[in-house]
Amino acid sequence: MFDIVRYTPEHAAAWNQFVAQSKNGTFLFDRRYMDYHADRFADHSLLVMEKGRLYALLPGNDDGRGTWWSHQGLTYGGLVMGNECRAAKVRTVLMELNDYLSAAGFHHVVYKHVPWIYARQPSEEDLFALTNVCRATLRTRDVASVVDLHSRLPMSTLRRRGIKKAERGGLHVEEATDFAPYWQLLEANLQQRFHARPVHTLDEISLLHSRFPDAIRLVVVKKGGELLGGTVLYVSGWTVKTQYISANEEGKHTGAIDCLFDQLLRQSGAAGFRYFDFGTSNLTTNDDLNEPLIFQKEGFGGRAVCYDSYEWTL
Repeated sequence: MFDIVRYTPEHAAAWNQFVAQSKNGTFLFDRRYMDYHADRFADHSLLVMEKGRLYALLPGNDDGRGTWWSHQGLTYGGLVMGNECRAAKVRTVLMELNDYLSAAGFHHVVYKHVPWIYARQPSEEDLFALTNVCRATLRTRDVASVVDLHSRLPMSTLRRRGIKKAERGGLHVEEATDFAPYWQLLEANLQQRFHARPVHTLDEISLLHSRFPDAIRLVVVKKGGELLGGTVLYVSGWTVKTQYISANEEGKHTGAIDCLFDQLLRQSGAAGFRYFDFGTSNLTTNDDLNEPLIFQKEGFGGRAVCYDSYEWTL
């Protein structure tokens, strides 16, 4: 019923147009985003064609060891579907994708589903097909903390105290376009606390911001002209997601992060967004909770939405 075609750069315009019109795609699937780190992954993305027209997309890569992955450079992945995608046909898509991948030499699949808060229409046809066709099993389940901006829960007493402290200290929040000062603060904080570096270099995040200025934004907290902390926002449809939350020592002691998210939550709700995603809080060494981290996010009224990945053998 379907033709499965491997992505090449000649498909970029059609791919991007489909993502923009899909019911569950975000700008992360735009090739201008995906391809910034093309040198790190052997891309093996797929286009699903029905009678010469695009029906669905599947971003992915080949790990060189026989496993096809929902693209490892993306937070989430899975089948990107148009409004015409329905359960019976998506089931057939997964059958034929399995045939394609097996013929291409793969023996194992790891599949990351797009969390429902990023879908513009109900779009879990693929989840039904994963169990009904692929007999997939849950591989990982990371827990994100999400605020429903149309029905906010109250902040915790501790978070409200931090906001008051920030107000007394004269802290203020503003949007910035120069990522360099904040990246210096972020890199120093990550190195000191975790001996780690941001996933994106300064050049990479600056490039992506230039390509998606409305979708990738930097918001910082200052006291006078001194930078104390901030976060990067990824804006997709009706959902705002935080990336790279950080504060220096003075910022931690003066309520910079509490001040920051108090304002961002209010502004995002007023702007008509529905969900505010604080991201996942799982430990990097295993799938257990980073309890201090999720405690802070839940203090802003965030509650659990799971980021799942599945696997099966071909």
